Amino acid sequence: MTALSTSIQSVLTIVLLIVVGYVLRRQGRFDDQFGKTISDLLMEIALPASIFISVLQRLTLDKLVSLSSGLVYGFGAVILGYLIAFLLVWLLKVRPGRRGTFINMFVNANTIFIGLPLNLALFGDKAVPYFLMYYVVNTVSTWTVGAFIMAWDDPTQKKSEKSSTGFNWKKLLPAPLVGFLVALVFLLLKIPFIHVGWLSFAVNALDYVGSLVTPLSLIYIGIILADAGLKAIRFDRDTIVALIGRFVIAPALIAGLILLGMHAGFNVPGLEAQTLIIQAAAPGLAVLPILATEAHADVEYATNVVTTSTVLFVVVVPILMMLVQGLA
Repeated sequence: MTALSTSIQSVLTIVLLIVVGYVLRRQGRFDDQFGKTISDLLMEIALPASIFISVLQRLTLDKLVSLSSGLVYGFGAVILGYLIAFLLVWLLKVRPGRRGTFINMFVNANTIFIGLPLNLALFGDKAVPYFLMYYVVNTVSTWTVGAFIMAWDDPTQKKSEKSSTGFNWKKLLPAPLVGFLVALVFLLLKIPFIHVGWLSFAVNALDYVGSLVTPLSLIYIGIILADAGLKAIRFDRDTIVALIGRFVIAPALIAGLILLGMHAGFNVPGLEAQTLIIQAAAPGLAVLPILATEAHADVEYATNVVTTSTVLFVVVVPILMMLVQGLA
């Protein structure tokens, strides 16, 4: 019952913040430009700050090296996930504007707001190092390939324009990815940024700004739902397949790789296996509608898959917990 209770609490918190955005937009408290303002604030300031400070606070170079097996399984599952998602986009003829969201739903998860508290509730602090490995994989995947695919799927940009103008470096290196890369440089050079006493004001400022990401992203989803109407929540073909990718294919891929590794003689602690599998099945990224807006993509579809995956996660977690108990 712990898994079910924790899932329900997490989902209710998320739904409440979405409802705040929905109600205030319907009441006219948010004007037509407010959603765009939130998008710009998140993408250019809050997300880079959040990623930079989270990496420095939760990771060290030694942790990255000592827990490298989690990185291997995580990146292996991510690569396979992208391949399967691209294949399905081609087979199902997913239309431009939806392809980036569809692919991201297969591969990238909401590890921080839902994955971390759930992991702590289910497995305790002793599982945090394993969580951090998946966090690294998910962050790198989201802000490199994932963000690039969202930008590539811009339906307003013609193929001829893409080829003639060359790389759009702003889209290839979005601000959140820059924040992550700078944090990695700090780790590699062992710059003690967060441990320098006189810089505590800067660390606190980055913490405060970074803490805006989740609530503003969820309020933004509420605004999009209010503009589209509740009829935007639906289970069409693209939504159903994306949800299968998130809740079935993604955890199955990493579970399969772990089992192969164990069969080959590589010892994988049961707690590590459980953590990686649960994290792989977390709901879709709360920032997907923001990325879809930036890419002029199907924002209603992105909002739909994020909302439905978040609500359905309360059912998925207890089922996954029963399935992974044998790995303990």
